[in-house]
Amino acid sequence: MFASLTSGLDFQSKALVLRAERQRTIASNIANADTPGYVARDIDFKAAMASATSGSSIAASKSTSTTSGVTHPGHIPLAENGVGSLGNGSKLGYAAQSQPSMDGNSVDLDRERANFVDNSVRYEATLRFINGQSKTILSAIQGQ
Repeated sequence: MFASLTSGLDFQSKALVLRAERQRTIASNIANADTPGYVARDIDFKAAMASATSGSSIAASKSTSTTSGVTHPGHIPLAENGVGSLGNGSKLGYAAQSQPSMDGNSVDLDRERANFVDNSVRYEATLRFINGQSKTILSAIQGQ
């Protein structure tokens, strides 16, 4: 019975972790706005959330060579928690370059700032939802 009460919290906690990771990625893009050759990264939140909430095992999906990023036996696979992957097995994507630059940097500061604010608002909303649901569960337990 308690598991059915906390299932919503589990979903929201996964969303909160993904939002925090996306915020870190966007902040990294902003910090490297003047770095020559830096390619902006982003997280496909919908795909990452689907991966995080699916019951499938990540280890089972890594058995094929295409999902591990290795196309040739001599290639070195990407680390699970290194650059380019998230802890839940989702991969970081490259943001589409909207403004060509001479130094090869693909960071669009206007887009990154907008993404940062949007993600911050959604992070705060998720946090408030978790707090509200926790208070509801606590008041139900206390019988109020």
